Amino acid sequence: MKKLTILAALLTTNFAHAQETPEKYRPQFHFSPKANWMNDPNGMVFHNGTYHLFYQYYPDAKVWGPMHWGHATSKDMLHWKEQTIALYPDSLGYIFSGSAVVDVNNTSGFGKDGKAPLVAIFTHHNPVIEKQKTGLHEYQSIAYSLDDGKSWTKYSGNPVLPNPGITDFRDPKVCWYEPQKKWVMTLATKDRITFYSSPDLKKWSKESEFGANAGAHGGVWECPDLFPLMHEGKQVWVLIVNINPGGPNKGSAGQYFLGDFDGKTFTANSSKTKWLDWGTDNYAAVTFSNTGNRRLLMGWMSNWQYANQVPTDPWRSANTISRELALTAVDKELYLTSVPARELDAIEEGGYSKQNMAAKAPVNLAPKSGNPSGLFRLDFETASVADFELVLSNKAGNELLIGYDQASNQYYIDRSKSGKTDFEAGFAQKHFAPRLSKNGKIDFTLVADVASVEVFADGGLTVMTDIFFPETPLSELSIKSVKGIQVKDLQYSTLKPSME
Repeated sequence: MKKLTILAALLTTNFAHAQETPEKYRPQFHFSPKANWMNDPNGMVFHNGTYHLFYQYYPDAKVWGPMHWGHATSKDMLHWKEQTIALYPDSLGYIFSGSAVVDVNNTSGFGKDGKAPLVAIFTHHNPVIEKQKTGLHEYQSIAYSLDDGKSWTKYSGNPVLPNPGITDFRDPKVCWYEPQKKWVMTLATKDRITFYSSPDLKKWSKESEFGANAGAHGGVWECPDLFPLMHEGKQVWVLIVNINPGGPNKGSAGQYFLGDFDGKTFTANSSKTKWLDWGTDNYAAVTFSNTGNRRLLMGWMSNWQYANQVPTDPWRSANTISRELALTAVDKELYLTSVPARELDAIEEGGYSKQNMAAKAPVNLAPKSGNPSGLFRLDFETASVADFELVLSNKAGNELLIGYDQASNQYYIDRSKSGKTDFEAGFAQKHFAPRLSKNGKIDFTLVADVASVEVFADGGLTVMTDIFFPETPLSELSIKSVKGIQVKDLQYSTLKPSME
């Protein structure tokens, strides 16, 4: 009997240990590689019913190294299947960030038998030239695929855009500019954006520059994107520019400009610095190509301040959920909004709704049956603008605080007691974001995975993304308010895992 008791105790201990350690912080509905290092999403394109995600990848370690293009595919941007590596480093250098397009008109000549090629446009980063300190080590190259992205052939004439003498000369985002029947490349060039155009993706001509005296300049400009959105019947051009460091809550972040683009020059309609996401963990965010009227954005859910140190194993990094972009005006000033793409609805399973709930002292919002996974989506609308605080917690005493402070008119995420924080001195902090809306009520969406939260306030006018590392899932949830708050409509949805 004693042997059985000891055996049972050992099995219990081993089971608890197995529950505790393997892939403890693995996201359940955000893409992360099975193993090793990932950063910027690259070459995101929708083609023949499939979303393709390429990404900066180092297959030999879980820290940054010689960059490859990893590859994953999905039908819904939630259930991702990791594919074989798409692009490997070669004699021209590492494979840095870039984009991919469907060359419908076969302008490149790479198409065959009526099949439109997928063309990847990327930066070659040459470590040999880099050591020579000439500043000529980054240049743009292309590759093509005729089997829907399964295999790639690098163009024999690479590089297609040599370096003109700019140290940081990278991250080409290419789109088709229909009015002039040409390709436009938006390129990050140190402290500004340079636009190039091409008839065939092979020969590129410089068109103009933007940004030397616009926006935030706390770090180098990287990973840009350029695309049009409609607002009240008028076309507005959006230019996204990621920056590192110099974000609003330190480290990496994305800013954007709104204005006009005539095929040659981008002209901003405001001098105000606008942030895509006020949290610390949405960097290198760009949009999918070839999605028609929808504009879908996804970013790297980390920050260069601690990306190499986060306590995950055997992988590092994940991406944000896909977000749908639109424009909205506040006092005649135009802003970009982002909300969870509607595909997220497909992984909702159960939950509850409440109406006209008063909250002052903490009110438990966890479902009666519990939600041990800590995966959920919470949507609510308040009757008026008043302070509130959501507390995500666990039995281990970890807490993540998310809320609105009326006195300063700011939203916040406080991860100072969220679990493991000692891997980087600045990780355990409270982050703030201004409330931009002038609406007399707040609408609020919170999407929580094992180790991340994404906040979309006021229809996506204010967005925050933060990662965290709790000892056990933050399965408990409550809301409280110093002055008291009336919640008109609240919907809690349990989310089911979508990753294999």
